[in-house]
Amino acid sequence: MYVTGSFKEITENQTGTYLTVFIPNLQLKDYLIEKQINGAELRMDDGRTITADQRKKIYATLKDISTYTGYPPEECKEWMKYYFLSRTGSNYFSLSDCSIETARDFISCILEYALENGIPLSDNALNRTDDIGRYLYHCIKHKKCCICGKDGEIHHIDTIGMGRDRQQVDDSGYRKICLCRTHHTIAHQRGRESFERMYHVYGITAP
Repeated sequence: MYVTGSFKEITENQTGTYLTVFIPNLQLKDYLIEKQINGAELRMDDGRTITADQRKKIYATLKDISTYTGYPPEECKEWMKYYFLSRTGSNYFSLSDCSIETARDFISCILEYALENGIPLSDNALNRTDDIGRYLYHCIKHKKCCICGKDGEIHHIDTIGMGRDRQQVDDSGYRKICLCRTHHTIAHQRGRESFERMYHVYGITAP
């Protein structure tokens, strides 16, 4: 479910920030209890609109998807917008004046679509993403190399340890990254810090 609201009270202490959020025209108490929902993703709109750089990234990626699928560019743009709306529950938007947060989320969505469907990009996805952490997560999720987009395998930044069965170990708390065989080899050869500086990537914790 996607809803919008406003902050009514904000307090903080050494452990974090407490927010009182008002959501108009909706009675959600029974729904939250029934579904046992005790957490939510918070997206904050600071009033800024899409940047020229974001728009450039979006149209370049849409062009790549259009070329691969054979759909005309304008039709591809609308198709991917509605795909995004179905995934997020967001309202329809224009790429001329949407918020910077919507543009960021849309970029992540179409890049994940390209990863999931093996769509080649004319530029490295690392240069296209507006949210490196989310992109790295999607690469792990779809087993694609975060450097080149080829089929990948998990490279553990935090080592699991000798003699332990990786199939039996819960590695959700370990930092990891998805790399193809070539870049996996390079990562071992160069070492973590050198590899991360070279490609501007890093390990993340993910299920």
